[in-house]
Amino acid sequence: MFSRLPEGGLIEREHSFSFFFNNKKRTGYKGDTLASALLASNQLFIARSFKYHRPRGVFSAGSEEPNALVQLGRASFSEPNTKATNIELYDNLNAKSQNYKLSLQFDLLGINDKLSPFLSAGFYYKTFMWPKLFWEKLYEPIIRNSAGLGKLSGYPDPDNYDKGFLHCDILVVGGGPSGLFSALVAGRAGARVILADEDFRLGGRLNSDREEINNQSGQEWVAQTIAELNSLDNVRLLPRTVVFGNYDHGIFGALEQRPDALPGINKKPKTVLWRIYSKRSIICTGATERSIGFGNNDRPGILLAGAMRTYLNRFAVKPGDQVALFTNNDSGLKTANDLADRDIAVTVIDTRPNQGQNTDNKYHDYIAGGRIADVRGKKAINSIILADGKNIKVDSLAVSGGWNPNVHLTCHKRTKPVWNEKIQAFVPGENLTDGMRVAGSAMGVFDLSTTLLSGIVTANLALEDLGFRTSQNPDIEASVEPTDITPFWYVKEARSRSWIDLQNDVTTKDISQAHDEGFQDVEHLKRYTTLGMATDQGRTSNVSALAIMSERTGKSISETGTTIFRPPYNPIPIGAFAGRSRGKHFRPTRFTPSHRWAEKKGAVFVETGNWLRAQWYPLEGETHWRQSVDREVLATRNSVGVCDVSTLGKIDCQGADAAEFLNRVYANPFL
Repeated sequence: MFSRLPEGGLIEREHSFSFFFNNKKRTGYKGDTLASALLASNQLFIARSFKYHRPRGVFSAGSEEPNALVQLGRASFSEPNTKATNIELYDNLNAKSQNYKLSLQFDLLGINDKLSPFLSAGFYYKTFMWPKLFWEKLYEPIIRNSAGLGKLSGYPDPDNYDKGFLHCDILVVGGGPSGLFSALVAGRAGARVILADEDFRLGGRLNSDREEINNQSGQEWVAQTIAELNSLDNVRLLPRTVVFGNYDHGIFGALEQRPDALPGINKKPKTVLWRIYSKRSIICTGATERSIGFGNNDRPGILLAGAMRTYLNRFAVKPGDQVALFTNNDSGLKTANDLADRDIAVTVIDTRPNQGQNTDNKYHDYIAGGRIADVRGKKAINSIILADGKNIKVDSLAVSGGWNPNVHLTCHKRTKPVWNEKIQAFVPGENLTDGMRVAGSAMGVFDLSTTLLSGIVTANLALEDLGFRTSQNPDIEASVEPTDITPFWYVKEARSRSWIDLQNDVTTKDISQAHDEGFQDVEHLKRYTTLGMATDQGRTSNVSALAIMSERTGKSISETGTTIFRPPYNPIPIGAFAGRSRGKHFRPTRFTPSHRWAEKKGAVFVETGNWLRAQWYPLEGETHWRQSVDREVLATRNSVGVCDVSTLGKIDCQGADAAEFLNRVYANPFL
């Protein structure tokens, strides 16, 4: 079972919080996420999947989470489809599971899983055709009643939202090692720098990995670097801020979560939507781990290897006494090493046949060339079955199928990513626009030493573009670890359905079916199977699916290509786009200076844009508007009329030559 380690992690144990999940009171700490606090209390079963309503638990540790979506808050403050991995724990937080009928434990719509042969890819294009009258009376109501994940509260949104504008010389997106170093180099040179990261704790992978920089731990280096950045007046740090869109002319959209906004307690803005104007940008958004397809690989208790390492090292969550790790790359072995160092029995199943990395007997067992064919357990796993039939008892399973650089922001203006055979992933393409550069894992560099160096190099290039003095590359001593990977996408000997897109329940069989039925183009594959169309946008699944389609078509993954990346990178609340423009402020009514006088005179008003403008002034005895208008026209012709034209647009021209400028562009003379 999962539990909290008695020591370690980056949580503040002296600050404990009480929170509620499915109406049950639990305890966590400051520095926890809702996901880490739930895992620490051995709550593995959290939600149900979209299509088949299969039991699902925490799978990742970031915004790529496909499973652990919850209903956050109560009554009018209830917010659906919130990722437990992104929710910073606070006192009296209230969250509930979603997407079930009756209860989480007994979901009536779980019958969909039994009916899966009739609900395969594209079933909605082939069924509900007959009889015609059944569509409106029967089929559509059933489908609409079953659709969606969470539920809207039904009340007006009571939260407050704000907007703002920021300007900088260099925008650094991502607060990991390369992002922090880029910001530090640029900040020291005097450039105006904004560093934004979606996590509430800057540091990226250094918060989760046991790596060293210049003979100090990664966490110590992060704290030292943040302290220096905070001391620089020209640097602004924006944690809890996701940069969701890359637009023309160096403009970026970003959403900052405000931790001081307490629902129902104060009226502080919940979020701030920033429009950031940058002269240069450095994308340090890191990479997202992907899974491997095998039988029942969607069960609660199965996590990405990097996520398990995060929960172990950052949140001090022990994933059981017996853990298995299924990997095709060296990164997965880092998780195995960290688990073994905590006296947890680790069985490594490595798809690579020539790996024999258990010479010091660190692991409980090391199986080279192994494959997992199936998993036993429904609401938690209890064992795994290998392709050769061997059954291994486990409390949890970590999986690593490689890493995908987060190229999204580099592709928002249709720059296509490029397939990198060495790391088996897509990396940013060339000819990025508006002075954009990429550093760290986002460009496919995974060892820490090279990651830090790339941050320095990209910062200096941006500084040089802007005319700032560049800095010499400082001496850096950092961990250098192997990053070997052998492509392995799914287990052909799987004994049950193998899941690729966990949120939308897309399997390896669905992808093969799409191929067989002619939907081989990646855009057709996406829409026919709903691959990558969920709230996670397929971050852990798309590349694996493309590899399977590539295998079926006989084309390379590069030739198969990717779907189009569009903003936003993360789901953004509609209220955030509205900002303060809601209620009476959505379309405020504007009044002329003469409005109150006109009201007293009995004027009849007309809407002209946002203005209320007096149309005519009826007198006693006048029964038709034409009588009033004719009288006013005659009065004006015979004497004088006054018209308030405040509703017309105005341009404020200031400066020494303002009058001369107006003299040249306007008919009347000003000089």
